[in-house]
Amino acid sequence: MNGQETFVTVQKNHQGDIIGFKTSKGSVLSYRKALMEVENGAITGVHVVTEHDGEQYIRSNPDGDASNNLDQLPTFS
Repeated sequence: MNGQETFVTVQKNHQGDIIGFKTSKGSVLSYRKALMEVENGAITGVHVVTEHDGEQYIRSNPDGDASNNLDQLPTFS
């Protein structure tokens, strides 16, 4: 796995939006820090997309399995 991590749990706000991540090595990352880590190639299984308004979002790599989408991961607080 060449040192790359994966996201294993997510943190959500009261509206259900993902605001943080916990990695397979136990690191807790804010959404902004997670974006940087994904862009730097430190996190596998996800990618960054840029919307028309310029906002960037982290998305799971498509694999046809909805059970491993970021929104389906267990939550932590």
